[in-house]
Amino acid sequence: MRADPANLEEPDRIPGQPHPRECYELFGQDEALSRASRAIRGGRPPHGLLLAGEPGIGKATLAYRIARYLLRYGATGDGPADLFVPPDDRVSRQVEAGAHPGLLVLRRPWDDKGKLKSFLTVSEVRKLGEFFGLKSASGGWRVALIDSADDMNPNAANALLKNLEEPPARSLLILIGHAPGKLLPTIRSRVRRLDMKPLPENLVVEMLTRMAPDLGQDERSLLARLSEGSLGLALRLAGEEGAQLAEGAEQLLATGSPDWTAMLKLADRVGRRPDNLEAFGDFLQRAVSRRIRAQTEAGHNGERAVELWEQLNGLFSRSSEFNLEPRQTVLAAAALIATAHRQHVLL
Repeated sequence: MRADPANLEEPDRIPGQPHPRECYELFGQDEALSRASRAIRGGRPPHGLLLAGEPGIGKATLAYRIARYLLRYGATGDGPADLFVPPDDRVSRQVEAGAHPGLLVLRRPWDDKGKLKSFLTVSEVRKLGEFFGLKSASGGWRVALIDSADDMNPNAANALLKNLEEPPARSLLILIGHAPGKLLPTIRSRVRRLDMKPLPENLVVEMLTRMAPDLGQDERSLLARLSEGSLGLALRLAGEEGAQLAEGAEQLLATGSPDWTAMLKLADRVGRRPDNLEAFGDFLQRAVSRRIRAQTEAGHNGERAVELWEQLNGLFSRSSEFNLEPRQTVLAAAALIATAHRQHVLL
């Protein structure tokens, strides 16, 4: 039986939190907002914009803010300099409902069995041609948002390139890129890149106090530190057993001889929710990255630690792509880290 997409949870929505299209405040990204405002309100905005940076720092929130402004005011200075369109505006209500005819959002699709595909398909990207080819009844703007561009397979990337080569008037294509270096150079050369920075740790703590009030102060501080400026990751870790998962991953990296009984319990905890594995793998790779930076700053060669990071990245990517057993993935990661400790890769 074919799954009904309308009944499926949005993959980019953090449980219990508003979706980025429902967010009207942008925290800690004043510089990026100012640059976006100058680009959009100058009268001749770029046809393509790449919002680049770590996941969970506000890229999608800024993308929807830009979209609302263009759909409301066009590429003029008639609207506010901070690109704000209030929630009670007709455009905002339509965007929130996913019903504005001038906005197209492309994400990884669901398959017939209700499982999220591991990549953004060429058939999805080809929707851009029809969308940009439509004539707006009001002569207004059309905005397409790809979240995220990292998810495109090669065929999808080539299809996107065709739309960037001959962009129509009054159109903007916004790409969200967590790892923009993976995009085709020909794509990067045709869009204006806007880099966004991780959020300050104290701001993440403040936001967790507002958005996850049930957390204790110690938990908020821990998650803010471990998420390295990603409010999105902190909120995902805050859900249910998130703090325990983060602590378990920290302990896994800290010891050369893992307690395999404890690892089995951790693996069971990761396997309880579908999104636990992604959050756990994200944190683990971030933690290894911190070790690499510390080793490099101390004058040590971090090349073998980079190899460990690549092995972990491949392990969690394969697990996501092929829907492998989360418990086995966690235990395999523990084995890789134990080997790295024995070989003095992690100092």
